[in-house]
Amino acid sequence: MAGSAPRDETATTAPPLSAVEERAKSRRIGSLRALGPFLAPYSGMVGAAGAALVLTAVVSLTLPLAVRRVVDGFETETEALLDQYFLAALAIAVLLALGTGLRYYLVTRLGERVVADIRKSVFDRMIGMSPSFYEKIMTGEVLSRITTDTTLLLSVISSSVSVALRNLLILIGGLALMMITSPKLTGAVLLIVPLIIVPIVILGRRLRVLSRENQDWIAESSGNASEALLSVQTVQAFTHERASAATFDAVTEKSFASAKRRIATRAVMTVIVITLVFAGIVGVLWVGARDVRAEAMSIGELIQFLIYAIMVAGSVGALSEIWGELQRASGATERLVELLHTVDSVDDPAERKALPQGGRGAISFEGVRFSYPTRPESAALEGVDFTIKPGETVAIVGPSGAGKSTIFQLLQRFYDPVSGRITLDGVDLREMSRSTFRGAMALVPQDPVIFAASARENIRFGRPDASDAEVEEAAKAAAAHEFLTVLPQGYDTYVGERGLMLSGGQKQRIAIARAILRDAPILLLDEATSALDAESERLVQDAVARLSAERTTLIVAHRLATVKQADRILVFQDGRIVAEGTHDSLVSQGGLYARLARLQFTEGLAAE
Repeated sequence: MAGSAPRDETATTAPPLSAVEERAKSRRIGSLRALGPFLAPYSGMVGAAGAALVLTAVVSLTLPLAVRRVVDGFETETEALLDQYFLAALAIAVLLALGTGLRYYLVTRLGERVVADIRKSVFDRMIGMSPSFYEKIMTGEVLSRITTDTTLLLSVISSSVSVALRNLLILIGGLALMMITSPKLTGAVLLIVPLIIVPIVILGRRLRVLSRENQDWIAESSGNASEALLSVQTVQAFTHERASAATFDAVTEKSFASAKRRIATRAVMTVIVITLVFAGIVGVLWVGARDVRAEAMSIGELIQFLIYAIMVAGSVGALSEIWGELQRASGATERLVELLHTVDSVDDPAERKALPQGGRGAISFEGVRFSYPTRPESAALEGVDFTIKPGETVAIVGPSGAGKSTIFQLLQRFYDPVSGRITLDGVDLREMSRSTFRGAMALVPQDPVIFAASARENIRFGRPDASDAEVEEAAKAAAAHEFLTVLPQGYDTYVGERGLMLSGGQKQRIAIARAILRDAPILLLDEATSALDAESERLVQDAVARLSAERTTLIVAHRLATVKQADRILVFQDGRIVAEGTHDSLVSQGGLYARLARLQFTEGLAAE
């Protein structure tokens, strides 16, 4: 499309590690606080899950007490009392199972709900972003954040967080009960705690950096694959399969290498922590065994202490594992929050004006100058002034790159002009919500977008509440009815992703039918008949002529035969209007339009 801005290429370069590390240091695990607004609506479920979590932790901590009673009771208690001890132990186990099941149900359901809300919020934000946003980020990377990062969050919310809290409660409660059981042995255990914390802190920092780097490479890989697969026909036509696969392989291998470094760091941290923990347990057990022999404590007390020590050690080990998951989730949360908090260069005003009389179709460009964000030094439009009256048909012509399609981009406010203003019925576009003035426009793009749905639903996209009869009337007006009726399921035929089952001309006629069905006061035709054969073009031009009689119509075209009947023609060159008039008057004036007309019509006659 003329005047479109190129996308920044970042196919094989991830963010510098220093930048990633700086972001990790600035946000750390606290990034997970950004999930608070998504959890707030479900405070009742959070509270119930928390209660179930506390219940299971408390019940778990009572089990060693029951074991101590049973062990010491073999020598001192009656058989009936022992039976009661065993029944109590069984009841505690059943209560633990019920609490664990309830906790799993509540936490998992909460995780699914919150992640679904996050996905919807991110998509809602992304679907409204202006094209300038997508000039700086690959669509595949956005999709990776919506899918891969939210899947990671699901794992953390529905599992890791609850497990971490449960282990934290067991750690605190276990240490307290260890102190009550034997202050001497507890003191020995606490001596090794600093040795455990140091590797967690040191290696945890490294793990956080590697986790973020790994997620960046995954997103890069997804973006690379998305770009290649969306252009698969072009890739195959130029026999570029091997090169595309090699590029994807390289990015994927870098992602794998980053993952290996993350996994190795986490494995080393796990080995160190578990070794230190269980070395401490063995030492404590040795001291405890000597106390039993000295009758300073009973066997049941030693076993009770040992179980608490194992529970505490297991909690520390689990927390070290979960810490790595939380750091990965923190990185994922950062990436999602970035999308949610992205400031769009084009946004709706706080106070929005209405479109007068529902939209009559009066358009005015007043001193408009514009440069695409990726090419600020090159003006796509330079001081453009023109006014279109309601119901007028105006054609915009000129060589490629003259700024024709940029007019449509600005009129739909995908971008804002650098200077000057654009008004619709006397109201500046920047003073209205985008949905207000876009609702008064129907577009037929040069490259029509066909969705993976039926032909009927593709046409109905123009007006979702339209009846089947209205859809078919629009198709007839766009010369699409005849080919649609011979499809295997007629209008209900699935046309494939991006309309792969249709020819270029068929896609364009469906796009025209969609615009006709929208029945908006302004009709924008961007090379709308470029893919049609001569007969279909004549039929569509007749339909456009009928539509144009009742609405404001802007036509961008290279083929001058499609604009001869326009009320007025604006000739663009190098982002400026260089001539204006009807077809006949412009031909008689000479200049650029006359030269284009002479070339096209002479070639057409020669071809005949």
